Amino acid sequence: MFIVDTDVHNYWSSAEVLLPYLEPYWRDFMVRGEKPGPAGSFPHGHRPWLHPEGFSRHDIKPQTEDDNYLIMKEKHLDLYDIDVAILTADEPLEASTLANYHYANALVSAYNDYMIDWWLPKDRRFKGSIIISPTDPHGAAAEIRRLGGHKDIVQVLASHGSQRPYGDPFYHPIFEACAEVGLPFAIHFGGQGGVNHNAVASGPTAYYWETHALLSQPAMTHVVSMISNGVFEKYPDLYFVVIECGVSWVPSLMWRLDANFKALRKETPWLRMLPSEYCRRNIRFSTQPLEQPQNVKHLWETLEHMDGQNTLLFASDYPHWDFDAPTNLHIPPAWRDKVMGLNALEVYKRIEAPAATARVA
Repeated sequence: MFIVDTDVHNYWSSAEVLLPYLEPYWRDFMVRGEKPGPAGSFPHGHRPWLHPEGFSRHDIKPQTEDDNYLIMKEKHLDLYDIDVAILTADEPLEASTLANYHYANALVSAYNDYMIDWWLPKDRRFKGSIIISPTDPHGAAAEIRRLGGHKDIVQVLASHGSQRPYGDPFYHPIFEACAEVGLPFAIHFGGQGGVNHNAVASGPTAYYWETHALLSQPAMTHVVSMISNGVFEKYPDLYFVVIECGVSWVPSLMWRLDANFKALRKETPWLRMLPSEYCRRNIRFSTQPLEQPQNVKHLWETLEHMDGQNTLLFASDYPHWDFDAPTNLHIPPAWRDKVMGLNALEVYKRIEAPAATARVA
C-alpha cells in the first residue's frame, strides 16, 4: 500500500542549529535574549499549562543531532514502509506566538533553510513544509515566494494559533502567494487559538489534556472563516489542510453552516456554493488524532457524512505521545488506499504519482 504520512515532526536537539542561518543581529538576539526554557530552547510565547509527560514518545530518546533522523528511520519510516513523509517541524510553529514579527520572520526563515539543507537530503522520502509566521502576512508571502519553487517543498504551514481567523482578508497575501507557487496552505495544532496564553475561545485552560481535547475549537473557527470570507471563490484551486485538529466535528459544523447560509445568504453574496460544497472541494483533514468511540461504527457513520473516503489524509504525528501507527488506523477497510496515500496526491502535486499508482496496482 502506498503511504503518505502528512504529519512527521522533525526534531532537533537544540534550537541553536538555527544559529548559522540567522543574520548577526538576530543571532545575537537568540544567543543573548530571554528563553522560555533552558539553553537551546526556541523562543515562543509562554503557555499557562505544561505537558505532564513531555510531548515525545518515551522510546524516542535521541542522544545526538543525527539520532533525530536515525531513530525516525528505524522506528517509523522503515518499520511501517512509509513512502512519503511530509516534515512538519515542531517548535518553529510556535513562532506565530511571538509579538515581534520581525524576529518571528527571521526564525522561520532560518528554520526553512536548515530544513532544506539538513533534512531533505537525508532521505528520498522526505518532503518539506515552508513554515511561516502569519502575524506578518506580507513577510510570510515573501518567504513563500522565496522557497516555493523548491522541488521537494509540498506545502505552506502555520500554527492554528493566530490572532485572527484565517479567512480574514488580512491573511489573503499568504493565499495569493500559495496560489502563485502552487502549494496548499496547512494549519497545525499549536500556538493555540489567539495566542498561547488564551488557548480556547471562552478563556484560559488549566491542564494540557483539557486543552488538547479542545484542539478543534480554533480549527472550526478557521474553517468557517475561510469559507464565509470567500477564500475559495478568490482562490478556487487552493487546498486548505487542517492537521491534528480531530475530524468528527466536521459534519455537524457543515450541517449548521448550510442551514444558516440558506436562510441568511444575503450577508455573503460572493459565495456561489453551499459551505459543505466548498469544504469537500477545497479542505482536507489529517486523521490524527482520530476520535475513538467504544463502537467504531459510530465514528465511521460520522465520517461518511464528511465524505471521509475522499477528504481524509493519513497522519501519524510521529514521534508525539499520541502517535497513530499506519497499521492501527480505525477507518473502514475499503477506504484505506485512498486515505493512506492516494488522496494526498490530489493535494500535494509534487509527490510523484506514477510510482504510487503502480504500487497500488
